[in-house]
Amino acid sequence: MIRSLLVANRGEIACRIFRTARRHGVRTIAVFSTADAHARHVREADAAFALGPAPARESYLDPERLLAAARVSGAQAIHPGYGFLSENAEFAAACERAGLIFVGPPAAAIAAMGSKILAKARMQEAGVPVLPGYAGERQDLPHLEAEGRRAGFPLIVKPAAGGGGKGMQIVREATQLPAALAAARRLAESAFGDGALLLERYLTAPRHIEVQVFADRHGHFLHLGERDCSTQRRHQKLIEEAPAPELPETLRERLRSAALVVARAIDYVGAGTVEFLYDGRDFFFMEMNTRLQVEHTVTEAITGLDLVEWQLRVAAGEPLPLTQEQVRFSGHAIEARVCAEDPARGFLPSAGRLQRLQWPQAEQVRVDAGFGSGDTVPDNYDSLLGKVIAWGGTRAEAAERLAAALERTECAGVRSNEHWLARWLRGTEFREVRHHIASLDAAAGAPEPVPEEGWLLAALCLAGSEAGEGCDPWERADAFIPNLPGLVRYDFEAPGSAVSVLLHYSGGTLRSGQVEGGAAWPLAILARGADHLRAQLGERQIAADFCRSGPRLWLWWDGHALDTTLDDPRTHAFSASAAQGGLTTPLPGVVVSVPVKLGERVAAGTVLVVIEAMKMEHTLTAPYAGTVSAIHFAPGSKVPEGSALLELTPEGG
Repeated sequence: MIRSLLVANRGEIACRIFRTARRHGVRTIAVFSTADAHARHVREADAAFALGPAPARESYLDPERLLAAARVSGAQAIHPGYGFLSENAEFAAACERAGLIFVGPPAAAIAAMGSKILAKARMQEAGVPVLPGYAGERQDLPHLEAEGRRAGFPLIVKPAAGGGGKGMQIVREATQLPAALAAARRLAESAFGDGALLLERYLTAPRHIEVQVFADRHGHFLHLGERDCSTQRRHQKLIEEAPAPELPETLRERLRSAALVVARAIDYVGAGTVEFLYDGRDFFFMEMNTRLQVEHTVTEAITGLDLVEWQLRVAAGEPLPLTQEQVRFSGHAIEARVCAEDPARGFLPSAGRLQRLQWPQAEQVRVDAGFGSGDTVPDNYDSLLGKVIAWGGTRAEAAERLAAALERTECAGVRSNEHWLARWLRGTEFREVRHHIASLDAAAGAPEPVPEEGWLLAALCLAGSEAGEGCDPWERADAFIPNLPGLVRYDFEAPGSAVSVLLHYSGGTLRSGQVEGGAAWPLAILARGADHLRAQLGERQIAADFCRSGPRLWLWWDGHALDTTLDDPRTHAFSASAAQGGLTTPLPGVVVSVPVKLGERVAAGTVLVVIEAMKMEHTLTAPYAGTVSAIHFAPGSKVPEGSALLELTPEGG
């Protein structure tokens, strides 16, 4: 077994790899950028070494800095995790030249699948079904545009290098093609250092099925079953499960066999995943990820195996621990990726300090986390906070167990998606396996309405809390008026909601409360701590957890969550003036392009600014027709959340 291991990655996957390494007595070494100096993966390692500035190009994507950290730390091996340089053949070769064990496939195998263009050609030669499109060497944009028009629409444009859905663009009509090609090239060069693009016919409603394969240096190959990863947004997975449900057994076996054909064709070694699109009739090769997948956990849950341990053993030259006949599958497992993002705003990424992050604890529930309370989510990397995995004897049991676990997850400080995912898991589309890779395009939207009891509980979390219990009665915010009833009003704002709550007191004692315009509820605070409340609402007792930071309040009760702000009327005048004609960025990021000029007249919907944040591009468009009267940032500028990017004077204004 390897003695010392440097993980050339961060966050959840670094913590996951360290866990297995520690179990086998392997010394663990972390690396970090300035943005991650106090991150969880740094705290959990035996040793940690600084790489450089926050931008990935100057830290996690810099091979020389990583190799230098390995030399200084005395690492025997490097595990690349997923993302970053995990599928970079040159990095794998550089590790080998430096005398380091690369915990992954040989550089030649990575190169064979690292380019989707070359991979597609090899799969056609091997007889694996592929989608029609363009995978040629000529890569100038005019030629790609001509080939795209020839292939027909809808079309998907993919970076030939890398994976994870980054840079992919869906083109539904010819007029969208030039902008899509330009955007895909920008992101391909930024994320992977390779601007080559692949064009394929786009299947509008397929399922995403992938097969986990493993191979050693002794010529042994096997599969560990397949997974369904069809719940995606922006071509990136959110829910993954194993085994893939509702597949004909003959097709399941064909998929597994095809995956092994792919692995043998490139003399693969280590853990890999062969990905396919399934249209309900047949499957088509999409790509091979020559690394450990984020969703390897569900395969572990149904096999009882530790795939990171297998990786370490194979990298050390050992044979695979089992034969194909010895692999056993049991039950069903589903994983949810808990991300710092807002489903109500098109899954817009979020960044900032985590005031609270409490992960669930339950039977047959596993959590692989990269963050906890007090950590900061940087805006430089992807939005994954951690993964929650549930196992059940049946798919329905696993889905319900996972939904309940997600509802017990408490995240404050950034927007997050766990409660939205819980609702998706309980929805009929997922339960009946009617979902596909485009399902979430229509599913995201307004947040779930907050029950009236939630607003009352929010007010009770604040009631009398401005001064401590037992303090001078003149300092207590309990509406005490000698010989008269008192009334305290709380005005709350949340996405899509503005609600006022009235608490009624008599003799300084809370008697009842109501959401303005609704019926009054008898209320009583039974117990309240710094972050916990137990209250009587009518005939019912409710326990709730809460977190408060300034005017912001987060509340969790009975599977519900509320993120709200106590309204301060003094800010209204400023907010109104700031919104007049200004176009602000809803998240921190870097300005990629400003395709308009000062003084230019634009129509509503015109693209004004493109922002890159957390490894994705976000387009800001004109909310109305007008004239560009000011541009505050140039391409390449880093902009904080809420920055006014430009000014747009309305027509006739």
